Amino acid sequence: MKTADCDILIVPGLGGSEEDHWQARWAGRLATARVVEQDQWHAPTPEAWCGRIAEAVAAATRPVILIAHSLGVVACVEAVPLFPAGVVRGALLVSVPDVEENPDVPAAARVFAPMPRDPLPFPSLLVASRTDPYCRYDRADDFAHAWGSLTVDAGESGHINVASGHGPWPEGLMRLAGFLKGLSV
Repeated sequence: MKTADCDILIVPGLGGSEEDHWQARWAGRLATARVVEQDQWHAPTPEAWCGRIAEAVAAATRPVILIAHSLGVVACVEAVPLFPAGVVRGALLVSVPDVEENPDVPAAARVFAPMPRDPLPFPSLLVASRTDPYCRYDRADDFAHAWGSLTVDAGESGHINVASGHGPWPEGLMRLAGFLKGLSV
């Protein structure tokens, strides 16, 4: 699969993605990508966020690839039961926060606890850092295992955002291209 073959839905986390964030850059660079906007970026509710993601998936005209970061990962995984069957073909999940156990996760994000653990009905990669302040690597790997996702070890990359030095994140684009290559249209 190529990016031209799918609708890429970019799902930011708490606060949205600032202009220099890799998600915002990718949205501007990938012709078939769009950001799933939320009404309340700083005061999320699972119902609203999951509903908005499900609406975007249902409105897609081609197979969907989800690209989620941080709380967007949790919202996407929680929204899966709302998706029309077979529309989402894959997901790149980056820097999942541990909304259950990590005390550094903002209180606004904790409303998404408990973490969903049902297997995803589509292929997925979970990119996890060994120095993410919002999720220990072993917990991220445990979530990936529950979801049937392949864990990608990003080394000591922080939260894989602007603050950790990941503006354009070309390694992520290369990982996305390789992932898409393995998917059928």
